[in-house]
Amino acid sequence: MKKAIFILFLVSFSGPALMAQKQIVRTELAPEPVGPYSQAVVANGMLFVAGQLGIDPATRKLVEGGAEKEVVRIMENIRAILAARGMNLGHVVNTTIFMKDLREFGKVNQLYASYFTSEYPARTTVGVSDLPAGAAIEIAVVAAVPQRKRKK
Repeated sequence: MKKAIFILFLVSFSGPALMAQKQIVRTELAPEPVGPYSQAVVANGMLFVAGQLGIDPATRKLVEGGAEKEVVRIMENIRAILAARGMNLGHVVNTTIFMKDLREFGKVNQLYASYFTSEYPARTTVGVSDLPAGAAIEIAVVAAVPQRKRKK
């Protein structure tokens, strides 16, 4: 009984406060969403970037060349979204990679690693049967929003 009351308390009192802190991030330098979602959302000091495909924002088409070319385009899309909020890849704390062919893991891993310093984010890689737009790979990230320094 105590657990149920506690959960109800959290929903009742934290829900509206969380919604008040939600900010949508959008940039023309990354592909427009193809559905009812945002490129990224800031909430409670974290930036949640929606899964990115290797879509060129200028042509709105998937880049040709498979997973390797897609990773490069995806990481540039992620960089653009982070930059729209004054952030960079150094702020990323977690990534999730979805791959249609895990046999390409080594190549993808090498390219992915080139975008980060030795302080890598946590990461999950998942093999999937299919991805939107015929993509071979999709990457989503979560980044910590830097705290603004207060004036004294």
